Amino acid sequence: MKCAIAIVFAALFAVVLAAPTSDADATVLRLESDVQPEGYNFALETSDGKKHEEQGQLKNVGTEQEAIVVRGSYSFVADDGQTYTVNYIADENGFQPEGAHLPNVPIGN
Repeated sequence: MKCAIAIVFAALFAVVLAAPTSDADATVLRLESDVQPEGYNFALETSDGKKHEEQGQLKNVGTEQEAIVVRGSYSFVADDGQTYTVNYIADENGFQPEGAHLPNVPIGN
């Protein structure tokens, strides 16, 4: 499972860096990363207004119910000039994003 944390972190980091940008000259203003055996934290901020912070933690370590819980947020400046922020959690219940610009649709009971 420890390897899974590193793979998840690397994949998410690659997505952030590969995302298209309207500012081809954007530079990294802040990059922090801390990967531990049972969790990780990272923060990224670029000159074009993008920010991404995330924490991942293993829960129920060593059991059949071992899982990773990821919490984070990202924000970006859209073409309309407005900054949008998404807060999320991803766990055994799936990816659960929240944001003022996202519809709040209840999932079936």
